[in-house]
Amino acid sequence: MDLSVNTKRRNLLKVIVLGDSGVGKTSLMNQYVYNKFSPRYKATIGADFVTKELQIDDKLVTLQIWDTAGQERFQSLGAAFYRGADCCVLVYDVNVLKSFESLHNWREEFLKQANPADPETFPFILIGNKLDIDGGNSRVVLERQAREWCASRGNMPYFETSAKEHYNIDEAFLCVAKVGLANEHQQDIYFQGISETVSEVEQRGGCAC
Repeated sequence: MDLSVNTKRRNLLKVIVLGDSGVGKTSLMNQYVYNKFSPRYKATIGADFVTKELQIDDKLVTLQIWDTAGQERFQSLGAAFYRGADCCVLVYDVNVLKSFESLHNWREEFLKQANPADPETFPFILIGNKLDIDGGNSRVVLERQAREWCASRGNMPYFETSAKEHYNIDEAFLCVAKVGLANEHQQDIYFQGISETVSEVEQRGGCAC
């Protein structure tokens, strides 16, 4: 077996970012990857991705972060888009209650489309964005509410961020990388029981279904 290829595969993490339109998904990603913020809002059409490399312990990890349109008509982008994800980031706007109330639907949609091996333990991270607006005076979703929501769903990690101020973004995505790596390790253990024939087909890039 070519270990260099195997190592390279293991260090690429696919991350899906979901949430209502306008919560700042693209802004979070642009700040994290490019250190850029644009006050002009431009809706994402369909899906797009950016990559970022970071060092975790002795591993060089490449995050492939997929940004999705929040409009309902793009919500079902197809199983191929979601499959193979190592972590899912759910984003809402702390100033918009509806974006918080939609989180359950986004989470369920992801689990349905991605169909992970163990839905109960698949890693999600919640981000409450736009903390900077009106000095925090216009927020309608309290941190306590968000933490309770996370606690009831397997103690999901939670971060409050400001894409505009570049606040807490690096910390959030470092957590994404760490839980993604841990999940990938779990997947490796899970798939060890699959027959050799299936593994060979996958290595050739074919489909074993």
